[in-house]
Amino acid sequence: MQNIDFAELKSALDYAANNSSFYKKLYAEQNVNVDTVKTIEDFQSLPFSDKYDLRNAYPLGLQAVPDEKVVRIHSSSGTTGNPVIIPYTANDVDAWATMFARCYETAGITNLDRIQITPGYGLWTAGIGFQAGCEKLGAMAIPVGPGNTEKQLQLMQDLGSTVLCATSSYALLLSEEINKRGIRDKIKLKKGVIGSERWGDLMRARIAEDLGIELFDIYGLTEIYGPGIAIDCECHDGMHYWDDYFYFEIIDPATGKVLPDGEVGELVITTLKKEAAPLIRYRTHDLTRIIPGKCPCGSSYPRIDRIIGRTDDMIKVKGVNIFPGQIEDIIKSVPGLSSEYQIVIAHTDGKDTMTMRVEVEPGADKDTVAAGVITTFKAKIGIKIDCEALDIGGLPRSEKKSKRVFDYRED
Repeated sequence: MQNIDFAELKSALDYAANNSSFYKKLYAEQNVNVDTVKTIEDFQSLPFSDKYDLRNAYPLGLQAVPDEKVVRIHSSSGTTGNPVIIPYTANDVDAWATMFARCYETAGITNLDRIQITPGYGLWTAGIGFQAGCEKLGAMAIPVGPGNTEKQLQLMQDLGSTVLCATSSYALLLSEEINKRGIRDKIKLKKGVIGSERWGDLMRARIAEDLGIELFDIYGLTEIYGPGIAIDCECHDGMHYWDDYFYFEIIDPATGKVLPDGEVGELVITTLKKEAAPLIRYRTHDLTRIIPGKCPCGSSYPRIDRIIGRTDDMIKVKGVNIFPGQIEDIIKSVPGLSSEYQIVIAHTDGKDTMTMRVEVEPGADKDTVAAGVITTFKAKIGIKIDCEALDIGGLPRSEKKSKRVFDYRED
């Protein structure tokens, strides 16, 4: 459980209310007087902020410091509207690097490691966050960036990279290439720090086994610095988050009510030290839970569980709500399945249809596996689907995030 100093939380609220034009406007519209917030219960009654609101603040409506204090901006992708522009002060940049270095340390990574960084650079927060944390730690950064698999594998061998930072999709692609080329004995990787997309236990186990490395799940989002705000430890039982920088709440996504530790709901984050773009009660739409009790690793930092999905990545087929986590449970429970899948949804002859495309392990019978998928899907989720079983490699690989759901129904 997070131990929160209410005075610190109130100070963060007052800072945002007095310096952020975004929060001045929000609280004025909601008739909120922050001077009346005197308890944690008062704080929990404050209105939420949301990415959809942040988009309306484009381009720099979130900025809470003078221009001369802003040393960098980052941005969300903006694929469904205006991007969210996040400014950073020098202190924000340093705080982010400090948190990221703490992530590496939690994963047992030291300044003797050589860290190969494959996430993208630029407006996206990933690559530069991995690099800044690496340099703060004092380790060797190998900032290759995304793609160019030939160069990745060459540098991995020639420089003796010991840590791989990547999306799970690209880590899978690299592991397949390494084994296909028979160069695993030339690879010195020991650990992988994987983030930016959900990945199931089967995919995790496959990457770990193929590369012979220990994997660590790292969490973050552009609006809250970027990746590096939480990571799992050697116990791999949830992710430690930095409660000296954030206040985490878990809410019922339908009612907004704060849930007790241990219950699954939507993660809401308040930044405690962010200067250029503070956020108060920011709805992440990520579904997780705060894990009660202290971690066996001995760390005093509290934990959240792995992200099991998002409130906005649910798909509805034949009147049934389906989350990616449910599909990954099916993948785990059907013998002969590999980790990769795609969902194709269409509307034909007045009804929804859903086809699950899967990859089958060598030696498994495709018809038997496909039948198992159809039966298990019906039993666990309650609808009848079709299944197309493919060989390993039959589905496309990605150097970034894998697109898994293709919905061709008309809006």
